[in-house]
Parts: sequence; structure tokens; C-alpha cells
Amino acid sequence: MRALLQRVSEASVAVDGAVAASIGPGLLILLGVGAEDSAEEAGSLAAKTASLRIFSNEEGKFDLSLLDAGGEALVVSQFTLYADSSRGRRPDFTAAARPEKAEALYLDFADALRSRGVTVKTGVFGADMKVSLVNDGPVTIWLDTDS
Repeated sequence: MRALLQRVSEASVAVDGAVAASIGPGLLILLGVGAEDSAEEAGSLAAKTASLRIFSNEEGKFDLSLLDAGGEALVVSQFTLYADSSRGRRPDFTAAARPEKAEALYLDFADALRSRGVTVKTGVFGADMKVSLVNDGPVTIWLDTDS
């Protein structure tokens, strides 16, 4: 499982021109689910995401987690995080989970964040989404389940 975390002052996702979800300060999480991923990995990655200290304290140092900062999370499924572009000019996505498995684990990840006390909004799985964000910092962190 892969997550690209972007610390934001705001973020939203729109489908067919209508805002499906939006958050204030917190994290935009682009989540990729691999073919071999499990619910256990979803829970582990959610725990790391909620507790990762990437928000600034009063001195401006990275010392606060999403929970400490009281931020929200917008989780957007993105199978393209599993793109393999090592050959040719067209990415291969065979390492990504099939849609049925990916959606279940995407929802497991969102639920695991919620169970830790994070306010979570989600994109629309499988939809053509337009994601807007104001990256705060900018701070962008890549997490894998083996990180």
C-alpha cells in the first residue's frame, strides 16, 4: 500500500463539476492499493499516517501529528501510484489491486483513520475526480507499508 501525504491548508475533490468532499487544514492522502495488500497493512499505514509528526509546533519544528494538530484527512484512491514505467512509454498498472479489492482496502484505510480520531472525508472510488489543494509548506511525504 502506498500513500502520498500532502499537508494542506485546504483540499477538495469534485466529480462531474460538483464538490464531493472538502477539508480545511490537514492531509490530502492519495492512496494506492497493491495487488498483494491486506487489511492489516491498511490499518498499519493509517496508524502511521495519523501519528506522523509533520505539522509544526509553536517554534516551527515538525513536532505535531495530524491528531495533535486537529487536522482533517481527505483520502483519494489513486491506482496510478502503482505505475511501472520502466519499459516503453505506456505505464503498466498490473501491480495495482483489482477494483473490488482496492475499494475494500481503501475504505478499510479510511475507517482505520477514523477509529484513531481523525475526521475523514473521501473521494468517489473509481470516478474521474478533479482534486484541488493548497499545499502547506509545501510538505509532501511518501509512505509505503514497508516504510
